[in-house]
Amino acid sequence: MARAVELATVLGNDRVDQALGLAATAGRFADGDLLSILGHIADSKPAGEVVRADEAHSVQNGTIGWQALGQPPYSSRELTAD
Repeated sequence: MARAVELATVLGNDRVDQALGLAATAGRFADGDLLSILGHIADSKPAGEVVRADEAHSVQNGTIGWQALGQPPYSSRELTAD
């Protein structure tokens, strides 16, 4: 906890408070975890810029891969050019 107080003096109370909240949620209180979380917060985009998966923004890269499901595997003759 002394480390958190030192970091709050340098980085500000709000940022360290957010990191402590995330650490508590994740159960991460080992050495270096608070610094790692603070680094992640500093590198992350604000919540308004995060794209959420919905009907307009899908994180799926397509369904073409499912087309081969249940089909027999290719033989070496089918893969060679005539």
